Amino acid sequence: MDNKPSGSKKIRQGDTVVAIAGNSRGQIGTVQSCKGDRVIVQGLNVRKKHVKRSQEAPKGRIVEIERPIHISNLKVCVEGETTAKLKVRTNEQGHRQFVYHKDDQEVVYRSVKKPK
Repeated sequence: MDNKPSGSKKIRQGDTVVAIAGNSRGQIGTVQSCKGDRVIVQGLNVRKKHVKRSQEAPKGRIVEIERPIHISNLKVCVEGETTAKLKVRTNEQGHRQFVYHKDDQEVVYRSVKKPK
């Protein structure tokens, strides 16, 4: 059986993230898809792929595509371009909440219902 980690639960599809390492450091993008511990972010880690000629492109072409980036190289953005470190808290109903600190107060980023 494969014991690979399932990835971060803090970063999900649709979140705004900033790259903190790599060639795309400092760039901001939106998460398009997650698979394991790697995510595809719009506008980050863009690579060029050479496509052979076909009926659609008789001369062939060069396509720019986003490649997966490891979640350890990303940080969640809150309120525009401000990054935050998310912490996990449990509320009275037993639901998990991802919170971050702003002006010495805890602000809820996302709430996750308890699985049955």
